[in-house]
Amino acid sequence: MPNPQAEALKAEGNSFFKAGKYAEAIAKYDAASSIDPSVPAYQSNAAACWEKIQNYEKMEEAARKCIAADKAFVKGYFRLATALKNRNDLSSCIKALESGLAIQSTNADLKRMKKEVTELQRADQVASYCKKAEEQMMGGDISGAYKTLELASRLDAGNAQIVRMMSKVKPKFEAMEARRKSGLSSTELFKEKGDEAYKAANFEGAIELYAKCIEALKSEGKSDSPLILKAYSNRAACYKQISNFDGTIEDCTAVLEIEPENIKALIRRAQAFEGVERYRFALQDCKTVLQMPYEKVGKSNFDLCNMMQHRLNRTVQQLKKMG
Repeated sequence: MPNPQAEALKAEGNSFFKAGKYAEAIAKYDAASSIDPSVPAYQSNAAACWEKIQNYEKMEEAARKCIAADKAFVKGYFRLATALKNRNDLSSCIKALESGLAIQSTNADLKRMKKEVTELQRADQVASYCKKAEEQMMGGDISGAYKTLELASRLDAGNAQIVRMMSKVKPKFEAMEARRKSGLSSTELFKEKGDEAYKAANFEGAIELYAKCIEALKSEGKSDSPLILKAYSNRAACYKQISNFDGTIEDCTAVLEIEPENIKALIRRAQAFEGVERYRFALQDCKTVLQMPYEKVGKSNFDLCNMMQHRLNRTVQQLKKMG
């Protein structure tokens, strides 16, 4: 049951809020909250006052107190997200919105703000890519600038700034590529064309080209060259795309025979082993990766293998119980 004294203070705060006396309102809401900190509305109202006077740091503090009082109080997440958005902490803002939507997935205010903030993030990323490409162009890194602008184009195709920059970079990049390709050997060209086919999602065509590269290198006695490693690795990726898990396993194994700690090959083979229900082999590859130094593996690969390990352990234990 609400505390009468706290509710009276809240009512006084509401009167001050309506009169535009936000500092006085905050004092009343804080006093009410100190009497009964379990009521989220007091700090929610205080957060609304802080928003009015554009003190978003204090607004964030009040919103967090509101959520601490009641984690199911959805308005608290909206208040927190509003504060974080105005503080330009967009990634934290998205997390706050997602926490609120996990409680009430249909909340229109949370959904609208998430859409707005996602668009702001996209715009920020595009601007960051353009700035980076400009710096790369100034430094003579034409290839780097082209790749950065391609990333920007995926986020905002038709952006006038990207189009303008690309019109300067693309001719130079294509001329550089033509010169580079003219100096490639026939085996290197097979691999190059395989890469192009892969990017175009022509996986069967890419497999044929990588196979030609591999066979040519074998005939030249270059069965452990860096180029053949790349060709095996890329062909394994193609096999994985078309769910040819046996082919993936075979090519990843060929890579690992030359480079036993090739993280990409270990992870890809683990995924393929799981695809053909050879769970213990998949688990062993995951464990091999997880035993390597974290800085070598990287966060995304570590998290992926850790998740796979837990899933595979459960599967192996279930199979033991059944058998």
